[in-house]
Amino acid sequence: MDLIEWERTELPIKIQAHLLSLNRTSLYYKQLSPGPEEVRIKHAIDRIYTQYPFYGSRRITAALLSEGFIINRKATQRHMREIGIEGIHPGPNLSRRDLKTRIYPYLLRGLLIAYPDQVWGIDITYIRLNSAWMYLVAIIDWYSRFVVAWELDQTLDVAFVIEAVQRAFALARPEIFNSDQGSHFTSHDYINILKNEHIAISMDGKGRAIDNVFTERFFRSLKYEEVYPKEYATPREARNGIKSYIEFYNYKRFHQSLSYQTPAQLYYSLQ
Repeated sequence: MDLIEWERTELPIKIQAHLLSLNRTSLYYKQLSPGPEEVRIKHAIDRIYTQYPFYGSRRITAALLSEGFIINRKATQRHMREIGIEGIHPGPNLSRRDLKTRIYPYLLRGLLIAYPDQVWGIDITYIRLNSAWMYLVAIIDWYSRFVVAWELDQTLDVAFVIEAVQRAFALARPEIFNSDQGSHFTSHDYINILKNEHIAISMDGKGRAIDNVFTERFFRSLKYEEVYPKEYATPREARNGIKSYIEFYNYKRFHQSLSYQTPAQLYYSLQ
């Protein structure tokens, strides 16, 4: 996905990044071009996990083998880590002891969610392109299922998560912010931005994707209704397609679980 012309002085890198819908901070990440087999495997893992989010690496490996892939569990685990499917993934500078200080309890068990901005959930998912991939972070209001903010990037750098959080805070603040225990959500930058806003931090139990169920359901709908049928060729196509879908999801898609209201109708009804 080397779409930037580094030597083109008449068009600055910042402008090129904007035109290509890329986060400028990710441009300096030197990613090797993936081979077609790696892309096929990652796309298959994404499809299997989206359909069966309770599958671990053993079952995903078995599913891949049944589809004719030549792969072992160790390779499956590596691919899963690279596309962000795991419970805890401390970065190279996080000691186990330090990480424990940034794991927070799950606050939502038995909680009645009764109004907008009471609870938000945040999560990251893999977005496939024809010959590569990107990552999407989304923040969802649990009462209304309204997508408050989102961001798309080529890498799993924490900067795009912080950007999405700041964009969400320009709209409102939740009482509780729920996430998994991934490295982005245990990072100093993420924790501090929530603490500075006096927001209660909630984290899913390790390996319990079901704890963030509304975000997982949104990702599933997005992929089956938009991403998989479209087969994006470029980051710009992905951004435009996802932007249009989220606008449709928020303002036009009627949800049976919301008594056939749209998320926007419910989100703004009590404000």
